[in-house]
Amino acid sequence: MAKRQETFGKKEREKKRLKKREDKQKRKEERRANSKGGSFENMIAYVDEFGQLTDTPPDPSKKIKVDAASIEIGTPKMEDREEVDPVRKGKVAFYDATKGFGFIQEQDTQEKYFVHVSGLTEEIKENDKVSFELERGQRGMNAVRVKKI
Repeated sequence: MAKRQETFGKKEREKKRLKKREDKQKRKEERRANSKGGSFENMIAYVDEFGQLTDTPPDPSKKIKVDAASIEIGTPKMEDREEVDPVRKGKVAFYDATKGFGFIQEQDTQEKYFVHVSGLTEEIKENDKVSFELERGQRGMNAVRVKKI
């Protein structure tokens, strides 16, 4: 039988592979020696009442009992909601009668809503106090059923 031929390149690659394996083993042993603990108790993290991670267990006296039946998942039912008055009050901030549109500024929130001549029940002009309802339009909320106060 013929003897296996080992070339210089093969010997060098084998030396590099063995050196790499030894280095890896040394690093593994160093990590084990330098780790500050390996027990399960040292690895546990707790969450305090403010949502922060901590290594001390929470105080049992601060524990709050939550009734699982009181947790609502999803949107509340229609009968559970408070009735909100759909009629709002505001002032006409801008109105152009020739073009047939303008803006109404709500009295409570100071938000401005678009109003079109088709949403009017009577003629309005700038600085009139009005009552109105809101409907979703193509570009946001629109004032409809607008009346002078």
